[in-house]
Amino acid sequence: MYKLLGSLGSYLKWQEITTDSLVFRMHNLFTTVLLMTCSLIITATQYVGNPISCIVNKDLPTHAINTYCWITSTFTMPDAFNRQVGMEVAHPGVANDFGDVDARKYYTYYQWVCFVLFFQAIFCYVPQWLWNAWEGGLINTLVMGMNHGLCREDEKIKKKKILMDYLMKHVKRHNMYAYRYFACEMLCLVNICVQLYLMNKFFDGEFLSYGLRVIQFSDAPQEERIDPMVYVFPRVTKCIFHKYGASGTIQMHDSLCLLPLNIVNEKTYIFIWFWFLILSVMLIGLLIYRAIIIFTPSIRPRLLQVSARVLPIEWCRSISRKTNLGDWWVLYTLSANMDPLIYRDLIQELTKKMDDSLIGHREDKK
Repeated sequence: MYKLLGSLGSYLKWQEITTDSLVFRMHNLFTTVLLMTCSLIITATQYVGNPISCIVNKDLPTHAINTYCWITSTFTMPDAFNRQVGMEVAHPGVANDFGDVDARKYYTYYQWVCFVLFFQAIFCYVPQWLWNAWEGGLINTLVMGMNHGLCREDEKIKKKKILMDYLMKHVKRHNMYAYRYFACEMLCLVNICVQLYLMNKFFDGEFLSYGLRVIQFSDAPQEERIDPMVYVFPRVTKCIFHKYGASGTIQMHDSLCLLPLNIVNEKTYIFIWFWFLILSVMLIGLLIYRAIIIFTPSIRPRLLQVSARVLPIEWCRSISRKTNLGDWWVLYTLSANMDPLIYRDLIQELTKKMDDSLIGHREDKK
């Protein structure tokens, strides 16, 4: 278990060359590691420990009943959660159904939680995998080690010339690069929204309001309190086992079942609920920010100056006017990955070359 969890930590290591935003990495890397860790912990608890323990009569094998109730699922009576424990009911949600089978609320999710968390982690990593495939290591290739200023002057000049030649040769050809990245960021928000919807279905419509009810629980009057954690993840449930008696008649055995695994489940999903809510807000804010970049070109020079920190605003305005969104995005990404002084020299030379190229183009037309 320690080795498995330790290997997940490699996804959170610091990267020298970054081609994406912090929010993008929080969705793709941190959330993936979080969900995978939860899946491993619940898997260990479920298959190594004792996920269910039922109280049965002496003439019934305990292990067989535990296995049967785990496989077929257990149930509670929803109206019994409103009754006083110790006076009206033995445990929250545990009461006699008086033959009303339709009133039972069955719980089948706990068998599948570890698998669901695993697939959630896989889907959270899909945007990162897709972007890695589309990006193809372009920024890492263009940086060529210039993220560190400690290199020989002749080597620095040679690398800057190679980068300059690439940028001049491929000017206005990077729009697809930028739009693919923005599409991956949008895919992150779609993934979170779809997962919230599916988790709500998985828990019979109880998940979307789960966190809010937990917050409101502490403020509710004592006599009106219904612990939402116990309601969604009951710790004591009922299970009915049928067997033949000595004369061949069918006997019904009603058992109380303890579900210690739900203690882990309730804490896991309350954390996931809050994290997904925070992540959704950040992703919505990020997409609004991207829309402003796309549809408001006048803001790009200021963003480039803020990112590079050493560029005069006049240079940023000049280079932004001469490039489209894709080229600007490549330059913006390079500013976060190159040594500031080297980047300053690059932009200065690139601005002059573009001016010369534009003047030469006008003279050719004349």
